[in-house]
Amino acid sequence: MPMSTVKAYEIGPQQGLGGLRAVQREQPAAGPGQALVRVRATCLNHRDLLVLEGRYGPRRPETRIPLSDGVGEVIALGAGCSGVAVGDRVLSGHFVSWLDGAFAPTIFGADLGISMDGWLAEQILVPAAALVPVPASLSDEQAAPLCAAGLTAWNALVEVGRIQAGDLVLALGTGGVSIFALQLAKMHGARVAITSSSDEKLAIGRALGADITVNYKTHPDWAAEVLRANGGRGADIVVETGGLATLSASINAAAPNGRIVLIGALANAAPDTPVHLPNFSSILGKNLTLKGITAGSRSMLQRLVTAAAANGLEPLINRVFDFDAAALAYAYLKSADHLGKVMIRGA
Repeated sequence: MPMSTVKAYEIGPQQGLGGLRAVQREQPAAGPGQALVRVRATCLNHRDLLVLEGRYGPRRPETRIPLSDGVGEVIALGAGCSGVAVGDRVLSGHFVSWLDGAFAPTIFGADLGISMDGWLAEQILVPAAALVPVPASLSDEQAAPLCAAGLTAWNALVEVGRIQAGDLVLALGTGGVSIFALQLAKMHGARVAITSSSDEKLAIGRALGADITVNYKTHPDWAAEVLRANGGRGADIVVETGGLATLSASINAAAPNGRIVLIGALANAAPDTPVHLPNFSSILGKNLTLKGITAGSRSMLQRLVTAAAANGLEPLINRVFDFDAAALAYAYLKSADHLGKVMIRGA
């Protein structure tokens, strides 16, 4: 009997986007505790670019299947599975061993698309305990982006930031996490300030509900501009996606008792640019909290899915590519022309 195969992509030698390669793999089989999921849609994140360029930690096996978030349908279950059934639509956080409780470094050992195979395939094996059922009211387009960018924004605002109606949330840039932060903040009755170098992207941000928009090219001291636009008071929660290149300004833009949630380093300074330590007197004087996070647990994702379904959350999908055009999706994300998420349909 001929062997059954499925389509997939592998990250290859990790020397650039050209290393992504389409392959046929033996159809996986669900072992004990595993669910076999047919992929319906998946989304790209910035770290997926870094993986292909060999700039995301150690190099991975060339056969690693990439991508960390997606939605699919359970087609088989191994022994000992509970909580989901064949036919369910499901998603999971990309740290599939982090089910609940506090963060622990051990979660990095089970990271979809990084330390284990991810979503860019016809089928994926996921521990059944990590899966969250998708309510019928959420489409694949609404569900797939929740797993990484959506979950990170939820953790920043709700779990760490303790968001309240009337708070001012500052989101840096218009990437996937920042746009989710904007949408989730408005869902909680908060006000939002966003930054970008593009007036066109800022206009879209205003259409999504942003109350304050700042072009950081025309206003290099964007922290002062945020303060000016908010009557001299800073942001209660800062979703800090820029890293060391923007941290000092984020501290300046924060309100007393503000929470600065450190997520990424998208605005790295040039290699020859000296990095100045943040203004520690402002951290103390404003009684600020600075906390690093990395995505979130299954229980956090469950709370996000429940909230998304109850509020009809519509993630901003910028473009959708066919499975066979995955390389074009990567190239489009790298161009930085996107606003919101870049999605790839299932094979």
